[in-house]
Amino acid sequence: MKTYKILLGLLVAGACVAQQPAAVKNVIVFKEAGRFGGWPANNGIWSWGDEIVVGFVDGTFKKTDRGHAIDGSQASFIRFARSLDGGETWKSDRAPFMDEQAREKDPVELTSAVDFTNPNFAMRVRMNGNGREPARIYYSADRCKTWQGPYKLPLFDQPRSLARTDYVVNGKHDLIAFITAAKQDNREGRVFVTRTKDGGKTWQFVSWIGPEPSGFAIMPSSVRLSPNRILTSIRRKEGPQHFIDAYLSEDNGKTWTFLNKPVESAGGSQGNPPAMIQLKDGRLAMTYGYRSEPYGMRARLSDDGGRTWGPEIILRDDAGCWDLGYPRTVQRSDGKIVTIYYYNDDLYSERYIAATIWDPGKKD
Repeated sequence: MKTYKILLGLLVAGACVAQQPAAVKNVIVFKEAGRFGGWPANNGIWSWGDEIVVGFVDGTFKKTDRGHAIDGSQASFIRFARSLDGGETWKSDRAPFMDEQAREKDPVELTSAVDFTNPNFAMRVRMNGNGREPARIYYSADRCKTWQGPYKLPLFDQPRSLARTDYVVNGKHDLIAFITAAKQDNREGRVFVTRTKDGGKTWQFVSWIGPEPSGFAIMPSSVRLSPNRILTSIRRKEGPQHFIDAYLSEDNGKTWTFLNKPVESAGGSQGNPPAMIQLKDGRLAMTYGYRSEPYGMRARLSDDGGRTWGPEIILRDDAGCWDLGYPRTVQRSDGKIVTIYYYNDDLYSERYIAATIWDPGKKD
């Protein structure tokens, strides 16, 4: 177990002040010589008490001074790691829907309604190729042991669908998904809301979240606060600035209002996406990678539904370079938080999947 300081950050303005140290535990989820483990945020997380499943990319590591340290000329596979003890230990396997060449089947139309309220339900959404074709949706009814699909998610008349997994369940056959689309100039991107009321057989465009940006607004992470209130956090870039914005809907996703900027900076190198969850005591926790020195993982908490955010928490700051982050986060049965992300020890070492298990303390 390693101990790190928690630093008080800015709500809006003010100096950083050290708090009492807080114990955190870092564990390895997946690490293999010569492999690149990356991007949990692109691949989903699901939990049932202390059983946690997270998806990530398993590719060939390539030493480089520029860009991600993955060999794009080699096949990359999706893996799912599972923990049965709240993130303390992990086992992983390649996704069953990929063949030995890392190919997936073409998506088809779904004809039978999915029960989103099944307690063992999971859904995975991912862009198809370069995004010019309908995105892929997979469903599981047995805690990610098997998957049905892929099924088509429409393009909704957008240039490209750059979909990742982010959804909230309304009812047995009613679900809202949050999707990144390319902007009209075909660059990434902008977030919209889509909804199905027939178990995934058909989908309707609902709304855009915020105006089309000059930079990008991508990779949402959303929570339902009440029957009609939904909060979403979005990875943002404008000019040289990389930050995270929050938007609130009071009408179940039909319209959105800018709320605030929970994270003023997620570092350089294009910043990092948020992973936001609601804790058992009602607070919100947001985690994200920080891609400037000191490279590492950070978090913030809110006890008022995201209207204000508390001090920045340094979960760890011991990475060797910017190629890290893309977290997914859950809360386990004892109240501790498990944040999973990809990480590195130095510029020329393998990228691996790690988890930080940390205590958010008690609500005031």
